[in-house]
Amino acid sequence: MDDFWVFGYGSLMWNPGFEVIKREQATVFGLHRALCIYSWVYRGTPKKPGLVLGLDHGGSCRGVALKAPGKMREEIISYLRAREQVTAVYLESWRKVELDGGKRVDALIYRVDQNHEQYAARLSIDKQVEIVNSSHGKSGPNTDYVISTVDHLRECGIHDHQLEQVRAGIKS
Repeated sequence: MDDFWVFGYGSLMWNPGFEVIKREQATVFGLHRALCIYSWVYRGTPKKPGLVLGLDHGGSCRGVALKAPGKMREEIISYLRAREQVTAVYLESWRKVELDGGKRVDALIYRVDQNHEQYAARLSIDKQVEIVNSSHGKSGPNTDYVISTVDHLRECGIHDHQLEQVRAGIKS
């Protein structure tokens, strides 16, 4: 079975949880990174949801394309489904991503389902900051998630203006 690509735009970039043969910075067009998902498990609860990242419609997103071994395809996809689909808020699909050298490859992506009840459409930066500062879930405070994400994106040389604005509003 052929090796395959997975597109990471958040924690998959630095913590994929599966064997990676190669990693390359990449861009997906037509989708952008956003705090657009109410987190009921990892960074919040159903009564006090947090916010986590999703790929939402429009724009583009810089991230990392992770090349995975084809011999582990089913195992890796099963792992990703268990990790990403806890509440089925993401739509799994294959999409063209452009590697930094200009080559286009098909990559497995997880984008937000805009019809899902956890979809947090177009919240203002102030509202995002308010939610992030006040929510906590199974994996800890929502503030830790945003701070860690921004730090890791910076390490990859990726500047996300909206996330940086939310990060600036986090209480110390």
